[in-house]
Amino acid sequence: MKRITKRERIKRMSSNDEELFFGADDEPVKDENDSASVEDAAASDKASAEADNADDAGADDEEEEAAADGSEAQSELEARYMSLYAEYDNYRRRTQKEKENLYADAIATVTKDFLAIIDNLDRALDGAKKSDESSLEKVIQGMELVDRQAKDTLTKIGVEEIPAERGTKFDPNLHDAMMHVDDEELGEQEIAMVFAKGYKYKDRVIRHAQVQVAN
Repeated sequence: MKRITKRERIKRMSSNDEELFFGADDEPVKDENDSASVEDAAASDKASAEADNADDAGADDEEEEAAADGSEAQSELEARYMSLYAEYDNYRRRTQKEKENLYADAIATVTKDFLAIIDNLDRALDGAKKSDESSLEKVIQGMELVDRQAKDTLTKIGVEEIPAERGTKFDPNLHDAMMHVDDEELGEQEIAMVFAKGYKYKDRVIRHAQVQVAN
């Protein structure tokens, strides 16, 4: 800081022709340029501090806004997931229920068709118990009627008997070889005897025919 006394209060010209003024009293005074520089520096620091605070506040606002947006997006995703899960669960329950209903309907339909067979079989058994040697032929005829009715019912629901007569070529996909036997009348791997008939529904085997295989 430059000190100027009263005796030095004169107007002087500086080397670069600028006019310089000094204080009128003996008390020291501050150089005006230095004071302006200090004030400018202080104002600049204040402005810089305010700008930094504003930037920090803006950054905080942006972070809060981003966090809010992220939370909203997460909530939306969770809501969509729960909606899709509910739809899938309803679909699964509905499909399971439909499957159970279809199975129940199929059982009811097949059982209804076989009830008439059971009725006729009961009548044939009652007649056989009351019959004598003279009525034996009628009992046989009644049993043949029931057998034919049962086969017609299987045909009606799409079930077919697997061919397994004597001389039929053995097929492991359709027949189950219970035993082997040598038979000069038959060729190699031909069916000699049927122990139990086999049945299939379309391409699905319900029961393999149990047979005796020759040679």
